[in-house]
Amino acid sequence: MRVCLNINFLIVLSGAIGSLYFSEVLLYPPCALCWYQRIFLYPLVVIFGVALWSGDLNYKRYALPLAVLGFAIAGYHNLLYYGFISEALTPCTQGVSCSSKQLELFGFVTIPMLSLVGFSAVLFTLFFDSTSNAGAST
Repeated sequence: MRVCLNINFLIVLSGAIGSLYFSEVLLYPPCALCWYQRIFLYPLVVIFGVALWSGDLNYKRYALPLAVLGFAIAGYHNLLYYGFISEALTPCTQGVSCSSKQLELFGFVTIPMLSLVGFSAVLFTLFFDSTSNAGAST
């Protein structure tokens, strides 16, 4: 019944742990866009965790805006990373460049791509989750 909620919790928890692993263990400094994506990712861990614990199935109204904004920033970051957008249009003016290559698994899996896939998966399961009634009034 709450399969989508469980999946979403595992996705965002692994994303949060992964982002902390990259920055705190592997010492890859996050760029500005990575920080913005974290701003939208970390609260999702709490939202999905509380929904699992309390049984509240109206979590969608809180999670959906965060997931959409995180997805938009992750999409922009990927376009910038792969050169579809000029670096002149980047907020990364100080510190690490948003298009610097810190990790490439199998020659194509990058940190920005992992974020985009994670937010995409969360949005996919939110849209097809029939147990949550974000628009229903109680």
